[in-house]
Amino acid sequence: MIAYILRRLLLVIPTLFGIMVINFALTQFVPGGPFDQIEARLEGNGDALDAVRGGGDPETGGEEGGTYVGARGLPPEFRAKLEVEFGFARFICPAGYEGTLTQQAQDCEKEMIGATERFFIMMGKFLRFDFGESYFRSASVMELIIEKLPVSITLGLWSTLIAYLISIPLGIRKAVRDGSRFDSWTSGIIIAAYAIPSLLVAVMLLVLFAGGSYWQIFPLRGLTSSNWAELSPWGKAADYLWHITLPVLASTISSFATLTLLTKNSFLDEIKKHYVMTARAKGLSEQRVLYGHVFRNAMLIVIAGFPALFISVFFGGSLIIETVYTLDGIGLLGYRAIVERDFPVVFGTLFAFGLMGLIVGIISDLMYVFIDPRIDFDRRG
Repeated sequence: MIAYILRRLLLVIPTLFGIMVINFALTQFVPGGPFDQIEARLEGNGDALDAVRGGGDPETGGEEGGTYVGARGLPPEFRAKLEVEFGFARFICPAGYEGTLTQQAQDCEKEMIGATERFFIMMGKFLRFDFGESYFRSASVMELIIEKLPVSITLGLWSTLIAYLISIPLGIRKAVRDGSRFDSWTSGIIIAAYAIPSLLVAVMLLVLFAGGSYWQIFPLRGLTSSNWAELSPWGKAADYLWHITLPVLASTISSFATLTLLTKNSFLDEIKKHYVMTARAKGLSEQRVLYGHVFRNAMLIVIAGFPALFISVFFGGSLIIETVYTLDGIGLLGYRAIVERDFPVVFGTLFAFGLMGLIVGIISDLMYVFIDPRIDFDRRG
């Protein structure tokens, strides 16, 4: 098992490197750039795309060497200073020169840094978990991730737990009553719920239960009330659950179908095996057969998939749900970073989440072995 884990850990490096190469290359073709965003803010426009009237250099994506349409209004020395701060250029100064960055912009020659060199400089820092500073926020990328991560983890963890608590009993019930009317109409309901986009569910819940057009039962946004600090511990818990109900419900509905049908099919496969017929022939009760023998084997694939399901809910629904309910989490941070062309935040979060997803894949395999020691990945390899 140790040899298998080492092989998987070694595969993380090229996989993560490939992810970063592809996404870094894609940004070179995206119109606009951080300078366009700065110009857009100076002119009072909404975002960088509003400032790109003629498009950037398609080979640089408005980053290096090209003509920034929005940056034409910036003073040359200020633009040169920003290019160095953002990592697109460097100042070549005489030996022993110790001027500030502003003085270097006046006295030194500027040299643009190519995309390939910038990529390897960035990856060298990422290997030390140095994700740099945000272009437009006075904080490091790591600080922003740590600050926003609890909101997204809360949303993903609650959604995954609720999905398991409902889907497993429902899947077992459907397996026991396979082909019945109950099985048919529950399948229709969960498949219909799976087909509804999370965005539509989130908006529909707001309209129905957050004062949109019908009832104002739950708050419209945020995770806590304005008087959170004044509440008692029980009051804080109740306030938190009151705020998290609609976001969790919106992110959980679509995950019911896959987990429920997976549980049902897993139980059906086990129920048809010989050891189940032998247990029944010995006179064991149906409950003893079902939960004493079938449950552990049938739940292998379901329980072992918990980390992967959590990550899928964490990544897949966080952006939509956090945006609709104004939850200041990782999804909303990443969306704003893309709009603002805040590349350190974009690549830093991408690297962190890519690494997290690959590690979770290894943890999922370890879960299989923990639940069923008969599984041997080394022998299979």
